[in-house]
Amino acid sequence: MYCYNCGCLLTEKDFCTGCGADVGLYKKIMHAANRLYNDGLEKAKVRDLSGAVSSLRRCLKLDRCHVDARNLLGLVYFERGEVVAALSQWIISKNTRSEKNIANDYIDMIQNNPGRLEAYNQTIKKYNMALTYCQQDSLDLAVIQLKKVISMNPRFVQARQLLALLYLKNEEWEKAKKELDKALSIDVNNTMTLKYLREVDEMTPTEDEHMRKKKEAIVYKSGNDTVIQPVGKKDRSWLQTLVNMLIGVAIGIGITWFLVLPSRIQQAQDAFNERYKAVSEQLDAKTVQVNELTVQVSELTQEKDSLSSSLSAAQADKVQLQANTQLIEAVLMHMNRTGDEMAVADALEKIDGEYMQNEATESYKALYDALKGSIGKVVAKKSYDAGYAAFRSEEYDIAIVNLERAYSYDPTNGEALYNLGNSYNKQGNLDKAVEIYEQVVELFPNTAKARKSEGYIKEIRGQ
Repeated sequence: MYCYNCGCLLTEKDFCTGCGADVGLYKKIMHAANRLYNDGLEKAKVRDLSGAVSSLRRCLKLDRCHVDARNLLGLVYFERGEVVAALSQWIISKNTRSEKNIANDYIDMIQNNPGRLEAYNQTIKKYNMALTYCQQDSLDLAVIQLKKVISMNPRFVQARQLLALLYLKNEEWEKAKKELDKALSIDVNNTMTLKYLREVDEMTPTEDEHMRKKKEAIVYKSGNDTVIQPVGKKDRSWLQTLVNMLIGVAIGIGITWFLVLPSRIQQAQDAFNERYKAVSEQLDAKTVQVNELTVQVSELTQEKDSLSSSLSAAQADKVQLQANTQLIEAVLMHMNRTGDEMAVADALEKIDGEYMQNEATESYKALYDALKGSIGKVVAKKSYDAGYAAFRSEEYDIAIVNLERAYSYDPTNGEALYNLGNSYNKQGNLDKAVEIYEQVVELFPNTAKARKSEGYIKEIRGQ
């Protein structure tokens, strides 16, 4: 354990031997944080994930720089299917300690796998859609979305709990118990899961009730049919069958006696009825088929639009996450002095330009401009020196890169712009060289650079 004031290694004394600071209370707080971390680790080993989250969050309240606790909390969140919460903890851990931190591997594991990242984004969107359906009382649609969520992320405990709650609403006790048992296998001490299981146990009929219901009725087979006869009632089906047979015989005799119509008319009528029936059945079948195909086309169109919007949103989220991470790394590098100004400039130049122009917030742009301005003079000077040296060594590609950076950080540096034109000229890119020379003439008139640039322009155009 190290002193919070001077960084000196602490001894068993209640004061720092390096600076004399009182560290008695500080040591008690750190010991308490370590005990909570160990408690969270033990609970995580036995899959008491809810208890582990509680202990680790208390640990981080006492020591927010406890990297091991924050990494373990991210793993617990990830095991429960809460990917966003896990990424948040790992990014904070990475910013707390950038080197020799396993959080870097966890973040790369997700970000470097576009398929997995897309699946997690779809899971979150479908879960939110299921919540919306629940608020709209569209419970069947919510069940469908939650089944898709679980198929994509089987460890998502909250999705299983919500699906079980919907099954409880529909009085499907066995399905609810099945989902809750799976959720409990992931997080063995989740309070909400245990509460729902108790509700299922209370609502599920006991074995005695099943036996009582069976005794209230007699069940037997009659051919291929199962007959359920209440106790105390006699089976009088034979009498009803006899009556029906007598009525049928009477009706047959009456039809035979009184129905005297020409046979040809009857045959023609029967043939017409058969044709009419066949045409009607064909028409009904075609109508049903057309309706089914129309519904399928509509559903496929909606699914396509949903997938397209989800893909665009996922790509935008990925660009935003990468841009935020890159800017944070650049700021931390500048604040902690872990890299020189050129390294900070390299980090800033990795940020997506289209995101900066179209989607970045004003506060993001302000932080970017402030950081760029604080390193601008040093970067401009070093880039110009490197570019001019490369120009003198006839390494024109390297010279162009460095001189462009020097001019972008210091637009008053006419020498950088002039030598950039010379580099393009020597490289053979005459159109670009003329463009740069014209900028020199326009931005730095009445100077030796401008007069030389005009001469080069005339020489190139004369060729």
